[in-house]
Amino acid sequence: MPPPLTILGLESSCDDTAAALLRMEPDGPAQILSSVVLGQTALHAGFGGVVPEIAARAHAEKLDTCVREALMRAGMTLADVEAVAVTAGPGLIGGVIAGVMCAKGIAAGTGLPLVGVNHLAGHALTPRLTDQVAYPYLMLLVSGGHCQFLIVRGADDFTRLGGTIDDAPGEAFDKVARLLGLPQPGGPMVEREALSGDEARFRFPRPLLDRPGCDMSFSGLKTALLRARDTIVAENSGLTRQDRADLCAGFQASVRDVLAEKTRRALAAYLDDTPAQPVLAVAGGVAANATIRLGLETVASEIGARFVAPPLALCTDNAAMIAYAGGELLALGRRDDMTLVARPRWPLDQTSPAMLGSGRKGAKA
Repeated sequence: MPPPLTILGLESSCDDTAAALLRMEPDGPAQILSSVVLGQTALHAGFGGVVPEIAARAHAEKLDTCVREALMRAGMTLADVEAVAVTAGPGLIGGVIAGVMCAKGIAAGTGLPLVGVNHLAGHALTPRLTDQVAYPYLMLLVSGGHCQFLIVRGADDFTRLGGTIDDAPGEAFDKVARLLGLPQPGGPMVEREALSGDEARFRFPRPLLDRPGCDMSFSGLKTALLRARDTIVAENSGLTRQDRADLCAGFQASVRDVLAEKTRRALAAYLDDTPAQPVLAVAGGVAANATIRLGLETVASEIGARFVAPPLALCTDNAAMIAYAGGELLALGRRDDMTLVARPRWPLDQTSPAMLGSGRKGAKA
């Protein structure tokens, strides 16, 4: 039996600088020894969103701090680490470069194996880290920058059933927050406002439900909210607190209903070639939204699928998921060297056509 493997994970794809130590057990669940996440909310608060240049500089300044803190919390030194896993894309390129260069430096200085991890794979494999879910399972990856349904058959085997053709739900939440004068990050703020709102007051559209398939669109939903806001302002010379709460509740309900119906369709496609114990897993920052999570759990229950959602701390960006994905790739024989490059775009499904088109940097999704 192979010995346990201790992996250092690094994550810096957006606005969270993270490091974690994870122990992969050959005959049991993986153990998170430490997980450090340094957010950048205060740095970007005055700009209405993440500023890539500011994010990249913060990652470069904080990655070594994160690594030291993760090692200290685990009671370890680099001599106790047996591999380094790092997010190599997709993401804001400056931050990804900072993480890759830090990981290369550690690997070069220690002689440890290095593996570059797709950030989306980190999210997609999180249910195996937290709940030991067996392959294959259906994953709804729903975050600030991505939204797609994936059949996960292995650590590097993903089939996309559908996804967003424009804004991801998290991006839409952030834009709605800006439209309503709420602080960033927008997702938690919109969810909090919606708690006191009436979701029935504004019946926003449920985009693409009149078309077959699992693709989604949220850009028009954001526009519908903008028009509703402007109508209220024109009629009443401003928004009341209750108006804002009702707008948030109506928007959130629309996203919930779209995701629930598209999940129902994705489950039907997944069940065509799945074992007797189907699993619906959800990961990504938007999976932390309680209303959306409940809607997805209801759909899974109706169909008889097991519903798996990671703890909230592992829904958002973190390095433990990168360490775990790196461990699975190492078990498949994957190794990288000093030629590892940062990738701003990196679709998980390498065979399906790009949903958002391609450019000089490759397929967007």
